[in-house]
Amino acid sequence: MSGHAEKAPGRRSSSKKHPMRRVTDQPPGARHVFITGFPGFIARRLVRQLLVDEPDSHVTALVEERQMVKARRCREDLDAAGARRLQLITGDVMSMDLGLSGEEFATLRDRVSTVFHLAAIHALKADEDEAERINVGGTRAVLEFARECRQLDRVVHFSSCYVAGDRIGVIREEELSMGQRFRNPYEATKYRAELLVRAAMTDLPVTVLRPSIVVGDSATGEMDRFDGIYQVGVLVVASPLYVPLPLPGDGVAPLNMVPVDFVVNASLALSRDPRAVGRTFHVVDPNPLSSRAVYDLMAQKAGRRPRTLRISPGLTRLVTRIPWLDQLVPQGIQALHYLNQLAIYSSPNTLELLHGTGIMCPRFESYADKLMQYLRARLKTAARVESEDPLDPAHAHAPPA
Repeated sequence: MSGHAEKAPGRRSSSKKHPMRRVTDQPPGARHVFITGFPGFIARRLVRQLLVDEPDSHVTALVEERQMVKARRCREDLDAAGARRLQLITGDVMSMDLGLSGEEFATLRDRVSTVFHLAAIHALKADEDEAERINVGGTRAVLEFARECRQLDRVVHFSSCYVAGDRIGVIREEELSMGQRFRNPYEATKYRAELLVRAAMTDLPVTVLRPSIVVGDSATGEMDRFDGIYQVGVLVVASPLYVPLPLPGDGVAPLNMVPVDFVVNASLALSRDPRAVGRTFHVVDPNPLSSRAVYDLMAQKAGRRPRTLRISPGLTRLVTRIPWLDQLVPQGIQALHYLNQLAIYSSPNTLELLHGTGIMCPRFESYADKLMQYLRARLKTAARVESEDPLDPAHAHAPPA
């Protein structure tokens, strides 16, 4: 999140707050969406689906300068109508006024009705100061921008289930500060960011989304996020292809994973529902398998006997030496800690508002094959092209089988 746009000289954000009001100058169903974090893992899929679902809506995506080439490629992949309704604008959530010029800021202030905030750093080993600047400072800046939007209808903040830190037991959507401790800067800064968003609910129409571990598409298996908490899913899916993964403890803790297409569809539905204002939603699998059950299933699909081992510090270090897995999951040791956390994320808010929409989290068994097929192809590519970094977003497209 280090790209910066040139600022118009002398521009300063006004502290004046505009009254919240519904969009009145757009036809029903149409909105102007402002999104951060594009063209990231979830953001670009969210934009693509929104443009399909809402043919009268427009999207402005805030893009770091270093990500603009990739963002343009993503726009080129859209149909002509969708591409015309997606504007890419250079900026940075860590810059004053999001790195926007005075003219850009004024135009967006008058048009934007919905804000999706996804920009964040997810790496478990991220520098604490950098994570603070991006996850907390960036959220503060987006909230300030939202307060200036005169047509504002909704702010959708992407948080994480892991704001719960090391808590165990049932974790409810309305709970946040419960005396938990944090294992890394990712958890701590996402928690502090959500504190800011909770406070902003007094004057902004905010919806908070907390996804669990987001894995690939349930229809295609495509995944391209291999950092941070997402590594847990990659570890479990990838390791049966090579060597048995030593699971921590007895492996009975639920491993909550959700496919990215469910996250996108649920997020869009909740962003349109007026009942979601002022509420928090766990975007999770309501019936997750245990980490051992997930691993055994993937091992079976890989044609291997499930021979999981009780973990020890020595065995943990071995995980990062699995051929090619260390390239995909360089922070595997930290990610393994999430495999034995007895946390149950209850989701009555999500289930209530998605009821009747046809949107539900598919069972992991129904799309496990797709994940395995995609990752097998991805690992073959990593083995064949050693000069390419498989973590580079430029190589995030599905490789040849």
